[in-house]
Amino acid sequence: MSEHNHVVSKDGSLTMNRVDEALDRIEPEQREMILNNFAEFKGYLSKRIHLAQKIGLGEEQLALAAEKIADYLAKHEEPRNSEEKLLLELWRVGTKEERHRLAHMLVKLAQQ
Repeated sequence: MSEHNHVVSKDGSLTMNRVDEALDRIEPEQREMILNNFAEFKGYLSKRIHLAQKIGLGEEQLALAAEKIADYLAKHEEPRNSEEKLLLELWRVGTKEERHRLAHMLVKLAQQ
């Protein structure tokens, strides 16, 4: 896969407008496996966060990516468990600033 298909470039820069494309490329079976179980979802995020940190992304960049992913999920996926339902409800009622803080908290949660 060429670099233009990735969210993170070789130089470590994050291309936020490619997040939706990257999420759309996840196979439906893999998406179901990730989203059906909240522990699986956290594990998937944890692995991606660890990789992003290894290439030099900081906490703010991770939170921005988490924000973009949360927006995508809120628009395109139905919650599959009570944890996802709660996150969706918090996302929908939150202001832009509150959503950004929630994204920071989600990154921390996935790092545990």
